Amino acid sequence: MAVPKTYSFVRYLAAKKSVDDRALNRRVLQNLIQALSKNVSRSPLRVVEIGAGIGTMAERLVDLKLLKRAAYTAIDGDPDLIAEACRRVPRWAKTCGYALNAHSREKLALKRGDQDILVEFEAIAMDDLVAREKGHRSWDLLIASAFLDLVDTPSTLPRLFSLLRPGGFFYFAINFDGETIFEPEIDPVLDAQITGLYHATMNHRVISGKPSGNSCTGRHLFATLQACGVELLDAGSSDWVVFAGSHGYLEDEAYFLHYIIHTVQAALDGHPDLDPALFASWIRERHNHIEQGILVYIAHQLDFLGRVP
Repeated sequence: MAVPKTYSFVRYLAAKKSVDDRALNRRVLQNLIQALSKNVSRSPLRVVEIGAGIGTMAERLVDLKLLKRAAYTAIDGDPDLIAEACRRVPRWAKTCGYALNAHSREKLALKRGDQDILVEFEAIAMDDLVAREKGHRSWDLLIASAFLDLVDTPSTLPRLFSLLRPGGFFYFAINFDGETIFEPEIDPVLDAQITGLYHATMNHRVISGKPSGNSCTGRHLFATLQACGVELLDAGSSDWVVFAGSHGYLEDEAYFLHYIIHTVQAALDGHPDLDPALFASWIRERHNHIEQGILVYIAHQLDFLGRVP
């Protein structure tokens, strides 16, 4: 695949689905299924996902039959992503053979066999949802995927946990944990400098005047969850591993890789510690590696399953 002339975050999220499908820790996911089956007797199961993007996690959990009778609330602060989810998920559901009843553009009822699932999308910020639902609604399961490494977890998690009923479960997937690897090496010193500086941009990210994210969110979550007084039931690695097989990169994963390199470039362009010519050459070579089908990309991440008191 040639280097894209423009980049789309929506396409990146769609391309990322197959990468996440491989990455998610199967033991943690299986323990989630078992925990819900043993401890949640009410029907439908009430699920809320924060930072739902274009709806790929909802698709995945429905497809895995983790959700049979469920009411799934999927929120994201970006209206464009929710609009895409409202377009994408009905198409996906029809392709998979689900009977579809659209109560509205944002609310869909999916039925197939013993599955009966209501999915509701809403463009709303997390804090606004928490404030609105306090004392009104609560959920059995809270999901956040590739989200917590974008926020300040010590201050965010207590607000998120307030959405759960007593004894409710949380599933936090794809939490970045400070390791980015690109192969083949170009220059070991330059490679390490670029990934180190890239991680540092995550540590110093500020949004609306607040610290937002950390490059080692995964490992720090152990202590943060303990400080919140919740029970950690399981945790395991969910590493992204992307490489080209004999038929090239899977699905749209070449685009995913180009987007990752583009993200590194956008984060570090003009950085005072980087030689501009060397960095530009490094970016070009990484894109060339994707076109040649030789780039291997690995990112270390962790999944968590737990329960509030």
